[in-house]
Amino acid sequence: MTNVLRAMIFAALGIAGNAAAQAPAGDCPALLDHSFRKLQGGQVQSLCEYRGKVLLVVNTASYCGYTKQYEGLEALYRKYRDRGLVVVGFPTNDFGGQEPGTNKEIAEFCRTTYGVQFPMYEKSSLESVARNPVFAALGARTGERPQWNFHKYLVDRRGAKVVSFKSDVTPDDRELVRTLERMLAEPASPVRG
Repeated sequence: MTNVLRAMIFAALGIAGNAAAQAPAGDCPALLDHSFRKLQGGQVQSLCEYRGKVLLVVNTASYCGYTKQYEGLEALYRKYRDRGLVVVGFPTNDFGGQEPGTNKEIAEFCRTTYGVQFPMYEKSSLESVARNPVFAALGARTGERPQWNFHKYLVDRRGAKVVSFKSDVTPDDRELVRTLERMLAEPASPVRG
């Protein structure tokens, strides 16, 4: 696919496929070299802003049996953000049609019901042809694609190591927290590409 065609597809979807204009070339791990519209306000933001941080990337939904995990995700974010954790939420309606709302409705629900302050991005698809490129890369790296809402991926500070956790693993799960703390203890040495 040519860069022009890729840019046209991403522009039509409201997704910037290359964050090169927002981050110096080669300064961002390839996994983070994508931009998305923020759920609150719609401004485009590059995930390159999170380089050097540990990321917990989650596909979310407002009407799921796991929706109460928002509370645990926010608690984890508040507890560890000063040490370098960023929880990143991507609402999707792909699994059971459990995120039918608009971006504005989703943002309001997350804020008023669970006090969500961690970064969230506009609703995207994980399964369609124009699927979210971050989830495609995370699935390729781990061999595990989300099968339901609230699948979680921990990404180390260099954007190199990725660990996958299924939907039923809660944010306070002992193994998830141990893995997170190990990643937070690692230095943020730069890795290119």
